[in-house]
Order: sequence, then structure tokens, then C-alpha cells
Amino acid sequence: AEFSFAYWPFSLKLLWAPIVDSLYWNAFGRRKSWLIPTQYLIGLFMLILSQHVTQWLGGGGHAPSVQVLTVIFFALNFLAATQDIAVDGWALTMLKRCNVGHASTCNSVGQTAGYFLGYVVFMALESTEFCNTYLRRVPADEGYVTLPGFLWFWGIVFLLSTTLVAIFKRENPPSATRTEEPELNIKQSYTLLLDILRMRPIQVLGAILLTVKISFAASDAVSSLKLIDAGVPKDKLALLVVPLVPLQIILPLVISKYTTGPRPMDIYVKAIPYRLALGVVAAFVVWITPAFITNGQFPVYYYVMLIINYGLYQITLYSMFVAVMAFFARISDPAVGGTYMTLLNTVSNLGGNWPSTVVLWLVDVLTWRRCHIPNAQSDNICDSQENKDACAAAGGKCEVDIDGYYIECIICIIYGLIWYKWGKSKVAYLQRLPLKSWKVVEEKSTDSESLLSNSIH
Repeated sequence: AEFSFAYWPFSLKLLWAPIVDSLYWNAFGRRKSWLIPTQYLIGLFMLILSQHVTQWLGGGGHAPSVQVLTVIFFALNFLAATQDIAVDGWALTMLKRCNVGHASTCNSVGQTAGYFLGYVVFMALESTEFCNTYLRRVPADEGYVTLPGFLWFWGIVFLLSTTLVAIFKRENPPSATRTEEPELNIKQSYTLLLDILRMRPIQVLGAILLTVKISFAASDAVSSLKLIDAGVPKDKLALLVVPLVPLQIILPLVISKYTTGPRPMDIYVKAIPYRLALGVVAAFVVWITPAFITNGQFPVYYYVMLIINYGLYQITLYSMFVAVMAFFARISDPAVGGTYMTLLNTVSNLGGNWPSTVVLWLVDVLTWRRCHIPNAQSDNICDSQENKDACAAAGGKCEVDIDGYYIECIICIIYGLIWYKWGKSKVAYLQRLPLKSWKVVEEKSTDSESLLSNSIH
């Protein structure tokens, strides 16, 4: 729960997005002015981080420091979020207007590739057990890849790839036949942001984005951790994604055929009941997992069951993700570019992050433990380290009577059913609105329109 705050910059980037939109070097490029230095900083950050991350994780006899790791990765994600602001705005002008619906496809495929390399491949090659079992003839004490080496390598890749983009990729100049983003100063950018937030359709969409993912929070944030607690090895859990990588790459391309039209959110709404149902299945799988352990190992058919459930869940997740990204691209006003897209993406990220942080924190709060002593009764509820030590000293063992994870799953499912009844009508309302209802220029007052017009001309 504490470390989950490291992901919050993507939910807060709206606070500095107007600065990114307003300050730039025109000769270099509006988006490149931020993209290039930010990516250079990310690369340098990774190189420096690679020298110290082992110590902060508890290596070399040091105690692990969650606080330091949270601060460090918060800073790294701050840089990544700033880069994301620049990319969001560039996508609107890089693609033709008729192709902006495919921006979500590019986003989804890119994220899948990055997830595969940064998580699946890394977890496998970093695992000593996996490398010794499948890749080596002579066992060794560590995997082929270490976290410091991984960070060092990708830091170099960031520096090299950023240099190539800086040299060879040029931004298109504003077109005289197409309304492009106006040159606003910082004050005007924040005023513009407030104007967007005052729009009724944006407020309804924001309410949807901030509340819908509560329905899936327990399943998304806690299920995999519970599987690891039950004894499923982390590296094997990561490798379960490998058979699904082709699905994850092809799926956005298939879904995009149904989301490039005038009603992309139809797919979004239809996926919700299936995602809720698969969340119930995931909780059931977690519950029965201990029954499959034999001498610390799980049978092959157990992993097949996990793959099937995970694959079906990914279909619902990607359907919602691609659909909502296509909707963002469709309704975003190109006249205000990155600010509009950043607002929508920020609210969407916040809608996923805050429920995850809350459910991770509440798992222990809702979990009921008790000290079980053979042939004796105990009132010790193991709610502190002192009570746990006292239980062990008495010859007992702190055991979970009621797992807070299952309480959270029940609450989230009930909430999801209620939300679905409310949310589908709101989504239908938003899709019925004409595109002009989303144009911030038309929503603004006469004075603001004059300001924007003067900025453009």
C-alpha cells in the first residue's frame, strides 16, 4: 500500500501539464522540447539507480527501505508521467484526424510489449531457479540478469533511443487548414484547464472514470499477491503471461475495429459484467490454491487454470482500456491538444490508483487473526508485533480466521453491480452528445474565446 504511492504521478500529472503545454522551444518542437530532456533524465536516473537499488531492497545485509524506494520510484514515475504528457499531445497532431482512434491501439500494443520485456522476461531471467532449471547446464547462484544490470542496460537504451528521436524525428509545423494547438502562456493554460473541468460532459465522464474501477480493485491489486502468499512462485506467475502475449498484442488490433466508430464505449459497458464475473472466479482460484500444493509444487493443470482465467480477464480489461482510449481520442478538442488528453488520461489513472491503494491498505485492517494454541483458548488477536511474539512464546501460531481479501471481493462485486446499473445510462448519455459538446472553445465565454483566438493568431 505504501509503495503504491510511487505510481501516483500518473494520476497527478494534470497539475503540471499546462506548464508542459505552455513552455517550449519552438525551433526544436513543441513536444520534443519536453520529450527529449525528460527521456535523457530517465536514462540518467536509471544509471544512478542501478548503483544503489540492491542496498535499498535489503541486499548486502542492509534492512530494506520501503520509504526510500517509494520516494525514488515516485521521482522516476514523475519523469515518465511528464514524458507521457508530451506524447499524449503529440499523438493528436502526429496522426491524421481520421486515424486518432488508433492512438489507443498504439498505446495498448506498446504497453504490452513494455510489460513483456520489463516484467515477464526480466522476472524469468532474474530467477535463479528458472535459469538453473531451463537455461543452464551448470547451476549458478543468481539468474542471468540482475536488477542493477537491468536498470543499467535500459538506462543506456533510453539515452541512445532519445538521441535518435532528437536527431531524426521532426514535428510537423501547424497546418493552415487545420486548427492546431494555440500558444498559451501558463496562466492561460490553467484557465483553459479550469474551463474544460467546468464542462458538464467532462464532469460526468470524470465521475465515471473515478468510480468504475472500485468494482475491480480487489481482484486487480490483491489477487496476484495472495497467490504468491499461497506459495505460487513469482517467476512462474510472471511466465504465465508468455502464452498470452500474442493475445495481448492482437487483441487491441481486433478491438479497434469496433472502437473507431461513433460509439466506442459500447464495448466498454459490455465488458463490465464479464470482468466482474471473472473477478469472482479469481477469488475462488485464490481460495482453492492451497489445496493444489504437493511438496511445494503445483501441478500443470493448476497453471493451465490460471492461464485460462487470466486470459479471459485480459480480454475484458483490454476491451475497456482500448474503448475508453478511443473515446478520449474521439472527443478531445485538437484546438487545446495535450491539455485535453492529459486531463482525461490523468483522471482515468487516478480512478485506478486510488482504489488500489485503499484496498491494499484495508486488506490487513479487514483480516481477522487469532492466536491458536494447542489445547488452550486465547484472546490474542495478533494485531501487533508484541502480540505475535507473545503468541509464539506461548507455543501458539497466529492464523487467519477471516481473510480481508474475500471481504473486499464481496464489497467490490456488490458495488460493481450497483455501479453498472447507474453507469451504463451515463455512458449512453455521453455517447449521444454531438462532438461540438466536447469543444472547449464553444463552451468558453466570449472573453475566453477572444483570448484563445488571439493566442492562435
